[in-house]
Amino acid sequence: MEVAAPDKLAPKPPATSPDSERASHKRSAALASVIAALGITILKLVTGLLTGSLGMLSEAAHSGIDCVAAALTLFSVQVSDRPADADHNYGHGKVESLSAFVETGLMLASCLWIIAEALRRIIAREHLAVTLSIWPFLVLILSIAVDFTRSRNLRKVARQYGSEALEADALHFGTDIWSSFAVLLGLAATAAGEHYHLPWLEFADPIAALVVSVIIAKVCWHLATQTVDALLDATPADASGQTRREVRDGLIRDLAAIDGVLTVDRVRTRRSGSSYFADLTLGMPRNLTFQRSEQITMAATEAVQRVLPGADVVVHSVPTASLAESVHDRIRAVAARANLNIHDVSVQQYDGALRVEQHLEVDETMTLSAAHALVTQLEAEMRKEIPAIATILTHIESEPATIERPASLDRDRLLENRLRNVATEFPEILDVHDVIVTRLSDNSSHADSASPHPGRLQVTCHCTLPDDLPMSRVHTIITALENAFKLDSPEVSRLLIHPEPATDNQR
Repeated sequence: MEVAAPDKLAPKPPATSPDSERASHKRSAALASVIAALGITILKLVTGLLTGSLGMLSEAAHSGIDCVAAALTLFSVQVSDRPADADHNYGHGKVESLSAFVETGLMLASCLWIIAEALRRIIAREHLAVTLSIWPFLVLILSIAVDFTRSRNLRKVARQYGSEALEADALHFGTDIWSSFAVLLGLAATAAGEHYHLPWLEFADPIAALVVSVIIAKVCWHLATQTVDALLDATPADASGQTRREVRDGLIRDLAAIDGVLTVDRVRTRRSGSSYFADLTLGMPRNLTFQRSEQITMAATEAVQRVLPGADVVVHSVPTASLAESVHDRIRAVAARANLNIHDVSVQQYDGALRVEQHLEVDETMTLSAAHALVTQLEAEMRKEIPAIATILTHIESEPATIERPASLDRDRLLENRLRNVATEFPEILDVHDVIVTRLSDNSSHADSASPHPGRLQVTCHCTLPDDLPMSRVHTIITALENAFKLDSPEVSRLLIHPEPATDNQR
């Protein structure tokens, strides 16, 4: 018995989806940030307590806040990546904004404490003595190196996956570099004051703490505006640095440039975590087909996603009358609005007034009374839409709703010869071929059972005409041929002709 190779027996590892890979990267970055923040906070706190430096203690408080913020970020990225469910139709992305908002509050509280303590030491001249050693400088240099590394990594992941929480963390640790540098200068100035006996430099440490608090306050303001905007569903700015107004104006301009969009009535965009959502209301020509409307909708979706990557776009189309509409278009639009099918629309103008002739198809089972009432309502709507219409003549015809079962489908040499003879009266007709005669059973009570050809006769054929003949002329010739043949062969109830160019007389 043949034994399979071990590598063939080993189960294949499950494929990693983009969503799970994104969540894993975000969690890894957030967890590394928590560990680094915890280590730096402990070092700064111990050093600050041993040296009595308010600047170092303020840095420890700042790092402690960052540690709590990093833990919140880790929690928020885990929750925000959960898929949408029945209770949260738009997902859980707002958790990241809420986490960033809490971080802002914590940072503001630490900022106020640092300012109060620094002012107390300066005004009351308390605890101005600082025990200096090499350790505060080493801790601060290490802190700057760690903050630089994790800030860069967090910013990279945040931009890659559009994470507000990770972006807030990256911003925190980026400002930590400058605040640590300010404390480093404060300690250096204090050491210089003691060495050179310059009493006024004893204020360097609390002043450095004030500088740190100013940096924290600036970060708080930036984060507060971002998180409040996200929580209040403000129009998001894009990654290129455009303002919200520029993003909105650009979207409106791009949407209005799409072929088939008549008006841009409403554009609403918002962000939830790393996801974007957009609601659009676009005016489109009211005579569009569903297929064309869908094409315009897809073009609008792509236009939004070029600015807001991966946006979930909902487009509401509003049927709109365009300035380029003809009278025929407006007449058909009124019929389409009532879900009615009209054809062979003809409009004549007499003394400034319009006369309309049209064919309307109704269900073959509809009674004359119901059909007439339907036509009366339709004509009233058309007059309301186009006041210049003086009269409307509507030819009512039944629209087949059943599948006919022909009694026979064959060629009839006699009818074929008659048709060819009639076609010779029209010089533009180059050829008549593929003539098929269909005999349909007539189940009505008025059928003539004594007739040698009971039922109805229908004839179909192909006619070859010159390639450059206008369709208006083609239609005239085909209609004339139908009428002439029915006069010659009154037993034929219908003649259906397929015109084709001389260069391709087979279909």
